[in-house]
Amino acid sequence: MLIRFYVVLLLLLSLAVEAQVNRYVVFFRDKSGTPYSVNNPSGYLSQKAIERRAAQGIAVTENDLPVNPAYIQSLTAVGADVLFTSRWFNAALVNADISLLGSIASMSQVAAVELVAPDNPTTGGRNRATKEQQSVQEELTTAQLSMLGIDRMQADGFRGEGISIAIFDSGFSGVNVSAPFTSIFQENRFDQALSYNYVSPTSSVFNNDDHGTRVFSVIGASIPETFTGGALKANFSLFVTEDVSSEYRIEEYYWLLAAERADSAGVDIINSSLGYNTFDLSSMNYAREDMNGQTAVVSRAASLAADKGMLVVTSAGNEGADARWRIITAPADADNVLATGSVNSGGLRSGSSSTGPTSDNRIKPDVMALGVATAVIRGNGQMAANSGTSFSAPLVTALAAGVWQRYPMLKVNELIELIRSTSSQADNPDNLNGYGIPNYNAIVNVMEPIQQTEQLAVFPNPVKEDAITLRVKEPGSLQQVSYTLYTQHGQVIQSGNFQFSWSLPQYQIDVSSVSSTLLLLQIKMDNQQRTYKIVRLR
Repeated sequence: MLIRFYVVLLLLLSLAVEAQVNRYVVFFRDKSGTPYSVNNPSGYLSQKAIERRAAQGIAVTENDLPVNPAYIQSLTAVGADVLFTSRWFNAALVNADISLLGSIASMSQVAAVELVAPDNPTTGGRNRATKEQQSVQEELTTAQLSMLGIDRMQADGFRGEGISIAIFDSGFSGVNVSAPFTSIFQENRFDQALSYNYVSPTSSVFNNDDHGTRVFSVIGASIPETFTGGALKANFSLFVTEDVSSEYRIEEYYWLLAAERADSAGVDIINSSLGYNTFDLSSMNYAREDMNGQTAVVSRAASLAADKGMLVVTSAGNEGADARWRIITAPADADNVLATGSVNSGGLRSGSSSTGPTSDNRIKPDVMALGVATAVIRGNGQMAANSGTSFSAPLVTALAAGVWQRYPMLKVNELIELIRSTSSQADNPDNLNGYGIPNYNAIVNVMEPIQQTEQLAVFPNPVKEDAITLRVKEPGSLQQVSYTLYTQHGQVIQSGNFQFSWSLPQYQIDVSSVSSTLLLLQIKMDNQQRTYKIVRLR
């Protein structure tokens, strides 16, 4: 695994000579001598996490093992303050005076040291989550749910029950006192013990900022007959990983730590409406060519989370109109995550939505959802309309939760492929809209196809009701379809054009005003022409 390091010598030259305490990540060479074993994962993974891996055929490996406690003690012994440890990166996040770096670097078990935040963070930092437009107009949730077929998903009884969703963001102010979230607490679906604020650090997550509140609301909030979250019956945990006061690499490591904590508890889905490319310290900046899914810390963390069996849904970014960048930001560049772009209510891409490809020429974003005037709940409990990919991502998270609830046998990579392959432009993906807009109806039609031998079924015949139905066996294989309805004497009654899709595998022709008893229906599709005789009963 490639790791970008700040070499200790360069740190010493670049930082001020006087004593100062900075935050560093210390990477260890191995896990030799660890008291933990891959044969006894219950020592560091919950039973739910073990079962999730077993269900997906994912083995417990050495990088799941906690850091060797003796290595941590060696850091403490020289005066470093160890804040957190990372199993996946085999590292420790520490506060340490610059004068200690020589002693730390000389330890045989230490591979490298990286500066992740200085002791004098700037104020007025840039929240990676909030490059969005806001509006105070009230909106119902009908449009954003129906675009993805979530309304039918909920009608079918799939509202995320039993699915565990972790949300990584900048703060969740008001969630614990706001009426739209009340049922989550009343029904014990919020995991307080798991939730954590890495920025503070503390177990209190209901502060800092309300961006996370708004993101969370799209998934889980509810106001009867007014506002409906997409997976409002799921189980939730909240993590503050984004520091709104400054922007340093440490936030990527907070993301990593939150992902490891979520993994150990058996979380199913991570929603991350965050993105990283530039920082307050320019030497930490990523270049466009770094958006390859293997360079950015947070992208490697997201890939590891997916490798452990969790679905990671992330915002694609709001740099689409920024001529200096335009493309997706990390971790949206990771291969095995669902990077979500933004469209308006008409399904057209928002100009601010980040595009692809990745620097290694993979299609991004993966999918799209409503991110223009998305209905949200703010920290004060009031409804508003916000715009940005931050608010399209949780819609895809909600869809995925309901789909996984309906089809629990799916592995995470199979779930990703199912969502991609049934989206609106899966047959012709591009780097503006990815695979298009996903839809619950399309997914169900693929997973539970109606048994049909012929490529096109025309029914009922005779037709007594007011419509003739055309249903195709494999809608993804068809292009434009046209029809013409004639009387038995060759007079044109009506004609039209349409296109089948997995979300709309059938089309109805209205014949309520037709008086003729014998009709001829001519269908043109796939460069072929077919004619059907239809008997109309009055």
